[in-house]
Amino acid sequence: MERVVVLADVHGVLPALEVVLAEPDVAAADVIVLAGDIASGPQPVETLDLLVRLGERAVWVRGNADRELVEMARGSYQGEPPDEVSPWAAAQLRADQVELLAGLPTTVTIGDTLFCHATPRDDEEMVLVDSPISRWADVLSGVPEEIRTVVCGHTHMPFARQVDRRLVVNTGSVGMPYGAPGASWALLTSSGVQLRRTALPSTAADQLARHSSYPGIEPWLDEYVRTNYSDTEALEAFRPRSEV
Repeated sequence: MERVVVLADVHGVLPALEVVLAEPDVAAADVIVLAGDIASGPQPVETLDLLVRLGERAVWVRGNADRELVEMARGSYQGEPPDEVSPWAAAQLRADQVELLAGLPTTVTIGDTLFCHATPRDDEEMVLVDSPISRWADVLSGVPEEIRTVVCGHTHMPFARQVDRRLVVNTGSVGMPYGAPGASWALLTSSGVQLRRTALPSTAADQLARHSSYPGIEPWLDEYVRTNYSDTEALEAFRPRSEV
């Protein structure tokens, strides 16, 4: 396999993205897979512009939050927004950025590895590290036999586990990590998978407060940057949605 870096759930947190892109192993990667939920957050425009500048090294995958931003920007979103920042972020996007997100695939395959946002069949399906094998087997039932590794994000909690001779990897979240502070990402090489975590600069919250025009930036920072949810809290919140 090429040296592939996977970044998921950036959520428009530009300072976190910048420090991860500055990591030597990320700078040296042949491919950077963006595994969804890229822009829905406090700096959506700047985040997309930075990632576009990666050029052909970037391989984009659409997440549920990206799909929702497109629907909100186009006025076709149904129901209540999932959070307060999403409608604001959708309104900030330029037309070219809406078109970019709208055209992204939901899965990408490189060699024998499939990249998706939540699961290969659904962009918001919830499966956890401790979900039963029977649940995982159902979720992966449509994946071709030649796919030996599935890499995802969505739950913001990194893990790697075996599922019936396949490796399933969750890269965690760059912008809104759960479980421990620091931007989470993954490095895939011919030697295997490494789950990585990059510390945010102490100035990250101040940078966001200064440069984001999101009206609710201070409470957002208190919830997702100045503190973070533990893995126990996140698992308890997600478990009912993972048992369908």
